[in-house]
Amino acid sequence: MRYPWETPPAEGEAIEVAEGVLWMRLPLPMALDHVNIYALDDGDGWTIVDTGFASKRSKAIWGKLLAGPLAGKPVTRVIVTHHHPDHVGLAGWFQTEHGASLWTSRTAWLFARMLQLDEQAVPTQETMAFYRACGMDEDYYRERASERPFNFADVVDPMPVGFKRLKEGDVVRIGGRDWDVHVGNGHAPEHLTFWSRDDNLVMAGDQILPSISSNIGVYATEPDADPVGDWMESCERLSQYARDDHLVLGGHKVPFTGLPMRMRQLIENHHGALDRLRDHLETPKTGGECFLPIFKRNIEGAAYGLALVEAIAHLNHLYHVGEVTRTKREDGAWLWQRKG
Repeated sequence: MRYPWETPPAEGEAIEVAEGVLWMRLPLPMALDHVNIYALDDGDGWTIVDTGFASKRSKAIWGKLLAGPLAGKPVTRVIVTHHHPDHVGLAGWFQTEHGASLWTSRTAWLFARMLQLDEQAVPTQETMAFYRACGMDEDYYRERASERPFNFADVVDPMPVGFKRLKEGDVVRIGGRDWDVHVGNGHAPEHLTFWSRDDNLVMAGDQILPSISSNIGVYATEPDADPVGDWMESCERLSQYARDDHLVLGGHKVPFTGLPMRMRQLIENHHGALDRLRDHLETPKTGGECFLPIFKRNIEGAAYGLALVEAIAHLNHLYHVGEVTRTKREDGAWLWQRKG
């Protein structure tokens, strides 16, 4: 794998990674402290791919970008790769304030709009029951029960009705290029990726990242989901399109080449985690007791919640393929154990 740009663009600035394709960054208030944004020149305006969180700071940075690298030319279209708030946060703002159209997958739009409208002051009973079933550590459980949960409305601007659906097999014209649309799953349902027919560019969102593994989690909305199975199917399918010369423009970290190798790594990473997890489940364990085999370390602090939902994702996968059993403990936590 190669990384043509070791240094990312500074705040309010852009790097041209191909003719008419700009790479920009917006900050995030978390350990993964940035999201990559791309702007493609359509002649009379720009198409931007993903948007960053909705915040005063993000809007101020966009003001600099619009006046600077985007040279005052309007944003006429926003493409959102998937529904997570660092990618969809300002889509509604661009629609309402800038007159842009929104193009995304149906599932991404439905999830984003539903979650933006579903504001909660305290966690729902279903959410707390789900945490209990996961085997969440008691200290974290009490903390979650008493605090305001993460709300899309805090970092996603209101989304007006109306979008254009993109789906598997579509071909779209962006930035003077024709792009094949291929859909991934696992990190987010109906995650869009774009593969240029005219050069070596791939816009991958969070479906394909270079040096980190996309979070694959199970949530109270669909507690029996198998996103690990969805992820591995997507990686196997998308790998058939991968070429060594592809320049992959992802949602985080830096652009890279060497895509076939990276696709193999993404698949092998989860097979390895599943193998270690099987061995770990010789005796019954809760989801909260499965961090070490999956991540090769114990996880605490701000990352605990993401680790827990990813542990459940791996356990659910083994359950769905018939390799483990689960039984409810008296306190409501699932106990998972390898068969045989």
